[in-house]
Amino acid sequence: MVFTLKSPVLGFEQVKEVEFSESDELFATIADTAGSGFVWTLVNPYRLREYSFDLSNEAQKTLGITEDSQVLVYNVLALGDATENSEINFLAPIVFNKDTGAAAQIVLDGKQYPSFGVSQKLSEFVVKAA
Repeated sequence: MVFTLKSPVLGFEQVKEVEFSESDELFATIADTAGSGFVWTLVNPYRLREYSFDLSNEAQKTLGITEDSQVLVYNVLALGDATENSEINFLAPIVFNKDTGAAAQIVLDGKQYPSFGVSQKLSEFVVKAA
């Protein structure tokens, strides 16, 4: 499914639209539809740990989220030399609204979510995902 980025993925501000593809229950990818070659691996945080955060009213409005919206939340996974050495950024989830085709990376305040790290190893959670 193609999503329009309503706010950029950090460091990739030029990317405006991405193709989302789920690999399985844990992994997905997004790729720049403009053909720049940017492809990100994503991980479903809910398959790994307890994960919840408050989405501001502004973000909900930007993404067109209502009570009935089909919303997906994924985190960027920086691939390591082995999958278990890859690192997850739990403080900047990407939220997708399947109903509107809108997506945005939401940067969370680390003080509000002290158990969420910017760079946590996938190996800390792999056993929990099995």
